Amino acid sequence: MPAPAREPRPRSASYLTRTLSPSSVPMKDLLASCASAAAVSTPPCEPSAVSVAEAAAAKDAEAGKLESRREREQRRDAARERDAA
Repeated sequence: MPAPAREPRPRSASYLTRTLSPSSVPMKDLLASCASAAAVSTPPCEPSAVSVAEAAAAKDAEAGKLESRREREQRRDAARERDAA
């Protein structure tokens, strides 16, 4: 005698209608989604005047246009004042 044909169990549709809350999402997934959203929505920052001045000083130093420590400090201080304004 053959076994009776099994009918598939109806699946609950509750997984389609439930809303996800932070407590129902694994922390790893939550952090990953926040990080990716921040990476997409955050515009790149403009370099500060201080970093631009320091890069110019480093470039000048490599090119052999060495300046005195006092001149570097004055340039750095002027850049900081521009950033503060």
